Amino acid sequence: MDLERRLELITRPPTEEVITLEDLRILLETEAHPIAYDGFEPSGLAHLPFGVLRAIKLQDMLDAGCRFKLLLADWHAMINNKMGGDLEKIRRVGEYFIEVWKAAGIDLSKVEIVWANDLVNSRDYWRQVILVAKNITLKRALRALPIMGRREGEMQEAAQIIYPAMQVSDIFYMGVDICQLGLDQRRANILARELAPKLSVKKPVAVHHHMLMGLQGPVESGGFEEDAEMNLEIASKMSKSIPETSIFVHDDFETIKKKIDDAYCPPRIIRGNPILEYVKYIIFRKMKSLYIERPPKYGGDIEYWSYEELEKDYVMGKLHPADLKNAVAKALDQVIKPIREHFEKDPDAKKLYEFVKSQEVTR
Repeated sequence: MDLERRLELITRPPTEEVITLEDLRILLETEAHPIAYDGFEPSGLAHLPFGVLRAIKLQDMLDAGCRFKLLLADWHAMINNKMGGDLEKIRRVGEYFIEVWKAAGIDLSKVEIVWANDLVNSRDYWRQVILVAKNITLKRALRALPIMGRREGEMQEAAQIIYPAMQVSDIFYMGVDICQLGLDQRRANILARELAPKLSVKKPVAVHHHMLMGLQGPVESGGFEEDAEMNLEIASKMSKSIPETSIFVHDDFETIKKKIDDAYCPPRIIRGNPILEYVKYIIFRKMKSLYIERPPKYGGDIEYWSYEELEKDYVMGKLHPADLKNAVAKALDQVIKPIREHFEKDPDAKKLYEFVKSQEVTR
């Protein structure tokens, strides 16, 4: 595969930011199979960003020749008080995550699943954590806390102060070339890039993907990023811990339709419209077209073969929010169906789902 095609795969949506594109180009020129990673705190049921969007971007990375490591950050989840900080419960959720990836079509033979619980058994890992911590100020560590989904000033326990040093150490210890995570993790990735030369380790390329918006629409809330647009995107993301704003991979069609019907979707408005985001980042990545059913008096049925075509009609008022919502609900149901059915039919997967479903999700 030629270099330009590999670049196209890695940078295509939902990728939103690459730091830097030139570094990525140089990396791909010298490495046929660079190591990429993403990390996840096992916590709660899988929603669209985790169960669908993440699988879409992961496949792009695999197609581009990357060797991918999926880090189940169980110790990080414990520090962040997910599942009440209970490591045994967190482990079960991590096993559930693996089943979600499998059901989403990820070929697990092509990825390496790494548990933080195994990393922390190494003295060298903790040496790396200390070295990172010694090379950043307390202020800088606190500034990185938004990677935990918390704003500056929200630290509750002393253990949380080591979280950024652990995440940067994960990158160095695993020999990562590409940090391919959500935009909300950029502060840790930038920190890793700054520290790498000082610690004589590889300087990773940061590839950040879009944060899929929750059903509620834009949320004006500060403290995540100085850049206003980035801050809005992170604050407005779909969150497992706020279930009323999320679509889960276990939702049936009736549930999906009700949530979509109630979602924020102002006519003619593109910015901050979650329904259009689902069309752009999921539906047109998973399906060739989107079919809209409408009565003849409203223009009759129409089929869109590109997001750009649909967006143009929406802005001009040729496509009504209600008609768009009906089509999106049906399309998302088809996208989610294989994952949902896996957990309905596979006894072991079903047990894991029932366990996670029974737990209280803590922020």
